Amino acid sequence: MFNPIISSARFLIVGLVCMLVLPAISVAKPLAPDFVELAKKLNPTVVNIRTAKNIKPKQRSKRIPQQNPFGNNFLDDFFNRFLDEMPQQRPHREQSLGTGFIISDDGYILTNNHVVNGADEVMVKLSDGRELKGEIKGLDEKVDLALIKISDKGKLPFAELGDSDALEVGEWVMAIGNPFGLSHTVTAGIVSAKGRVIGSGPYDDYIQTDASINPGNSGGPLFSVQGKVVGINTAIIAGGGGGIGFAIPVSIAKNVVSQLRESGKVTRGYLGIRFQPLTADLAKSFGLESEKGVLIASVEKDTPAERAGLKAGDVILEYDGKVISELNELPRFVAETSINKKVKLTIIRNGKKQDVPIIVGKLKDGGSESDSGEFKDSDKVGITVQELSKETADQFGLKETKGLIVRDVKPGSAAEDSGVSPGSIIIEVNGERPETVAAYNAAVAKLAKGDIVRLLLRRPDGSVHYVAIKVE
Repeated sequence: MFNPIISSARFLIVGLVCMLVLPAISVAKPLAPDFVELAKKLNPTVVNIRTAKNIKPKQRSKRIPQQNPFGNNFLDDFFNRFLDEMPQQRPHREQSLGTGFIISDDGYILTNNHVVNGADEVMVKLSDGRELKGEIKGLDEKVDLALIKISDKGKLPFAELGDSDALEVGEWVMAIGNPFGLSHTVTAGIVSAKGRVIGSGPYDDYIQTDASINPGNSGGPLFSVQGKVVGINTAIIAGGGGGIGFAIPVSIAKNVVSQLRESGKVTRGYLGIRFQPLTADLAKSFGLESEKGVLIASVEKDTPAERAGLKAGDVILEYDGKVISELNELPRFVAETSINKKVKLTIIRNGKKQDVPIIVGKLKDGGSESDSGEFKDSDKVGITVQELSKETADQFGLKETKGLIVRDVKPGSAAEDSGVSPGSIIIEVNGERPETVAAYNAAVAKLAKGDIVRLLLRRPDGSVHYVAIKVE
């Protein structure tokens, strides 16, 4: 017999079950994309890059000890004969492996600058096993990108550049590269973070991923699940039994590639200011309620910034309509701006907000990024310095959290020949004690070609020593 009360109860229970179960079913998604199909489709666009560099022996000069006070030159003669009899270094070739990927059917390939820079020969191996000679069309050291070209009879498969700005933390990504010489290795992971600054240069803005990126992966593509390139694998920080991978966002690479293809070099915007982080104490001292923005520490003479009337103590809040949320954003925004473009800066001066129009200038070829107060890549000395932070100190295993640290040493520079190593603390520069990048810049600016700069360094092992470097 039909019982309306029991039937109603049954419908109610079924309804509740559907309310609980159906949403769970509707939001259920595959745990991971189909990496098998992605790998089949994208492998042909990835290439292995082999480079060779001819190393010439350095000319050996006699190192004569100081003459002893007793007037006996026996030791001088002994050391000279000893150096003359030492075996001469022979010319040799250095070879290295890296990765790249084809970005157009006519054979343009994108990779890292450090993969091919200085190479006397570049060979590109395609996925079908063929090996073709590559021609370096342009290099950009500041962002670590290079464009090379190969020629083939037919059209080549190429990877489509995606939109790294739309990439979100937690998304799946896939890397293809040449780790440890093992060609076309596929690894997968997620985007761990965006906007990472790792101290590699003035325009740091890396994608961090836990997809395995090992030596030999440099220059290889980082793909989205849609099969588009979102990053160029560039660096790893190893430790703790694993490593963290970093990739250059493709949004940065697009502008660089376009310029390298057209002219073989990259031009960047320039303001002529030096700035620093706006700490809580500094913000309070200027009567500001927020730490947002960057503080102008100094304005260089005869620059767009001086002509626009910018002053030390101004706080830049916005650049061309873009809010400055992080310190490293401003040099990127400026660098990507077209030369002679008129932009608007929103600043705070003496507690009042105002807009300042400024015409962007051109950063000199080979010059340092004057808009960055965080790093200084000195061609004169051959080292990159950075103000110490807790994160940097932890990375290098240092106790100090204040002062200047040698972040990088330029290969083949006088600094490298003098034994300067990354992780060293700069105690003195020619007797002065610079504690900020601005102070270091001022000390180096006084030097002329051929001068000797004396550094007092504390090495990572705790030892303290002087080095003398001839300015290049």
